[in-house]
Amino acid sequence: MKKNYIIASFIQIILMGLFYYIFLPPINIHAFAFWFYIIACLILFVIIFGIANSSSSTIQITNKTRITDVNKLLSIPSAIVVFLIIGIILLDIICSPMFNANSYSKRITIDETKDFLNDIEEVNFNMLPLLDRDSSEKLGDRVMGQMSELVSQYYVSDQYTQINYNNEIVRVTPLEYADVIKWITNRKNGVKGYITVNSVNGNTELVKLDKGMKYVPSGWFNENLYRKLRFSYPTIAFGDARFEIDNEGTPFWIVPTYSYTAVNLKTKVSGVIIFNPVDGTSKKYKMEDVPSWVDNAYNPDLLIEQVNDWGNYRGGFLNSIFGQKNVVNTTEGYNYLAMNDDVYLYTGITSVMSDESNLGFILSNMRTGKTWFYSVPGAEEFSAMASAEGQVQQMKYVSTFPLLINLNNKPTYLVSLKDAAGLVKMYGFVDVADYQKVVVSDASKGINAAAQNYLNNYAEEISDDILVKKDITISSIKSATKSGNTYFYITGSDSKKYIASIELGDKLAFLSNGDKITIGFYESGVDIIEVVKLY
Repeated sequence: MKKNYIIASFIQIILMGLFYYIFLPPINIHAFAFWFYIIACLILFVIIFGIANSSSSTIQITNKTRITDVNKLLSIPSAIVVFLIIGIILLDIICSPMFNANSYSKRITIDETKDFLNDIEEVNFNMLPLLDRDSSEKLGDRVMGQMSELVSQYYVSDQYTQINYNNEIVRVTPLEYADVIKWITNRKNGVKGYITVNSVNGNTELVKLDKGMKYVPSGWFNENLYRKLRFSYPTIAFGDARFEIDNEGTPFWIVPTYSYTAVNLKTKVSGVIIFNPVDGTSKKYKMEDVPSWVDNAYNPDLLIEQVNDWGNYRGGFLNSIFGQKNVVNTTEGYNYLAMNDDVYLYTGITSVMSDESNLGFILSNMRTGKTWFYSVPGAEEFSAMASAEGQVQQMKYVSTFPLLINLNNKPTYLVSLKDAAGLVKMYGFVDVADYQKVVVSDASKGINAAAQNYLNNYAEEISDDILVKKDITISSIKSATKSGNTYFYITGSDSKKYIASIELGDKLAFLSNGDKITIGFYESGVDIIEVVKLY
């Protein structure tokens, strides 16, 4: 009988170590994974020693006292399991929003004093991430497919982290081992590169590394990224690791560290671990010390969760369910904006009593977590998307989630319209205040031409901040009627060609060769420049 219990103890220790090695729970009493591991080990203890006891009882029927004592002993871990489960549930209820609504509403500090026009600069299309994640993935897969020596050994990760890289807006994603055999055959050299996709112009590059990345999520055993992190920081709870590169192009994993209230409640980012996947070195930073090149210390879903708690519980828990006075939520989607060398999460804020309009929107700095609310009443994002799709419904194009931009000192939604193959065919501009004001334009003509088309249709006065202002001397001017409108075709003394609508001013009809005028237009690089303003 004693031999059976020795074997059972050995099996218990082996399985506990194996479970820890596989599931990697933090040794942290606030982490649910830790208690799940403890409870699983206790249940395993009851099962293993119960089997051992049962086996012994068939052999030593006469030794009933010892068997009874063992059965009593096994009831102890069973009782502990029940106690732990009940205790965790009760503790989480006590620490839940039901009794701590005010605390939950203050999980995130949101500055509500900001003004859209003062804070958000006129859109710079050279810094606008027009390509969404899906388009970036297609471009990344395409460039990978051109590398025959790599495509059979690695696959492209689905990370595609949005970052600001040396004032360029890019998505970056690492390669991963294709399977365990490829890990065995390539682990000596590691993963040899990563892919960058420029979110503005779509330029895609496979960057090959002199020294490969040894620690990645697809690595096995002690070369797995999360196993390496867990053994280096056994007590810390991790968020999802995000792949980034610093200003020199060196790859890193950015891993937020979490703290909790009770068990896995009220998640808070307590710091960041910057991990070098090439040599396995890492360093833990406090939030105020995170290097400026890092763009993703916060997880988007966590930021949205915190904003929703702010919107739901400001008036108390009961108000969030019954009265719902001033209760707001984020809209279902989100996008990114790049400003001041940082990446910001953008999403709309809507009343829980309405699903077609926004009260405003929030911007959250993905590095610092600082968040601002802008009161910009208008159309909810999905209404704007539907409005743009309705303009070309015969094409069955699908809209991307909007980017919110300041165009001509007005909040405006910008969407891309894609065909069934995922290719961007048109750009759509939608007025936030009135989503019936929408203009879609052929994407092949460029984003500047699309913006110009929208402003020509709806803008009462085009801001000088977004125009190129130029004095020209007319060497030739002719007029023609097109679609019922009169247009003037002007050649300047510098041999540049311009087109201007009579709607810009009657004085166009009185111009002649040799006259000097001041015009405004968008920088678009086209041969014939469309004049949008006369001074």
